[in-house]
Amino acid sequence: MNVNIGVSARHVHLSQKDLEVLFGKDYSLTEKVPLSQPGQYACNEQVVLKGPKGSIERVRILGPVRSETQVEISKTDSFALGIKPPVRNSGDLDGASEITIVGPKGEITVNAAIIATRHLHASKEDAIKYGFDGKEFVSLKIEGEKGGVLENVYVRISDKFSLEVHLDTDDANAFLIKNGDQGKIIIK
Repeated sequence: MNVNIGVSARHVHLSQKDLEVLFGKDYSLTEKVPLSQPGQYACNEQVVLKGPKGSIERVRILGPVRSETQVEISKTDSFALGIKPPVRNSGDLDGASEITIVGPKGEITVNAAIIATRHLHASKEDAIKYGFDGKEFVSLKIEGEKGGVLENVYVRISDKFSLEVHLDTDDANAFLIKNGDQGKIIIK
């Protein structure tokens, strides 16, 4: 099965409480552009990420707000920051690295930095069509000059999803992938 690929650069998801510390009381995120997943968007707002070794400026916030703050970075980013985040599914902050997030009105230090697991977003309809139960891993075959196979692509299922693989910038760069490229899902 062919599938579109989305390349996910470093970004931050914020809780309303943390958003207000960073940007001010009763602050609301403002949409810059919609993302490929329904209801998700890149915000105009950006923050600075700080670790023990360095910082990264102009990190985009993605909306809408979430119940918990989460920072998704690549392994390369982790070297620049001097932290050791675990590879986790979105929302799983068990063992997440401590990171400081700086906004225009304040800063927070939270255990929220992860390297996101490669994953396939699938709707419930897609899950039925392809026989996914949401607890499996598939592989992604990439064609091209630096083609190959990416293993351990976790299948995530929700009625809020549209069919698409999400890779971080390290994975995408290794295979010369850009947003909108296609790969082939290999079901094990």
